[in-house]
Amino acid sequence: MQEVLNATEVRKEWGSFIDTVVREKPKMVKRNRDFFLAMSIKHIKTILIGYKIEAHYIEEKDGTVTATFANFDLVVNAPTQEAARRALAEELIEYAKEYFNEFQLYYNSPNRQPHFPYIMAVLLQDDLEGVIKLIA
Repeated sequence: MQEVLNATEVRKEWGSFIDTVVREKPKMVKRNRDFFLAMSIKHIKTILIGYKIEAHYIEEKDGTVTATFANFDLVVNAPTQEAARRALAEELIEYAKEYFNEFQLYYNSPNRQPHFPYIMAVLLQDDLEGVIKLIA
């Protein structure tokens, strides 16, 4: 593990600590028995760059498209595949917000814990188009 900073020292040098984390590199901090990692959004986005969410599309008999994700319980139906992809992205945003708002529940659920990096990737997007680009 990299150098671990003491929380008391971090508090004393808060501005310098933030500058280092944002402009240079992540930092590990220890407070009592708890450890945490401070990292800039730019660094987190780099870590999550490979997280794409695989969508499956089924053309229905009525010509509409049903779309779902491989590992998420989200399903939409739309007139076209592009519309279905956009609807999936919208559903994914809502799920990500719910996951984050009820973090202890979702993160501690064995079947939902693996969603966490995808949730972060979604929440870090600037807009719907960014989320659409996460869908493979």
